[in-house]
Amino acid sequence: MKPRQTISLVIALALACLLVAGYKWSAAWRQTRATTLPVPPCNPAERDCRVALPDGGHLTLSITPRPILALQPLNLSVVFSDTRADLVEIDFDGADMSMGYNRPRLAFQGEKFSGTTILPVCITGTMTWKATVLASIGGEWIAIPFLFEVAGR
Repeated sequence: MKPRQTISLVIALALACLLVAGYKWSAAWRQTRATTLPVPPCNPAERDCRVALPDGGHLTLSITPRPILALQPLNLSVVFSDTRADLVEIDFDGADMSMGYNRPRLAFQGEKFSGTTILPVCITGTMTWKATVLASIGGEWIAIPFLFEVAGR
């Protein structure tokens, strides 16, 4: 390999690393800058969950199909009433054990934000998951954590 090609490759790899780090940092920054609401007494593995927001509106989270299983495609839906969101992501992580980065950004489709994800298998059996809905509403970030369990395989 010529020295010029080596330098170009090193620069390309460095830029790729910076882009990945910047993306992960920006996602972490959104969550730490968000107003976090308390965990509602609703289990999205059992039913749709509706939560009152600080601005007077409401958010409804739906995760289907039910029961929620690991390694199964899940349909995600977030609907807002009496308020409007600009951007919605859902951060999935273990409540007691980090399961890596799994934060799909939902697409606005008609009257709802929707997307899909797959939860990994926990080798220790049944696991409690935390799905934190991150929504940008009027330039402010709101985080709403939901807890649910997924049976081991």
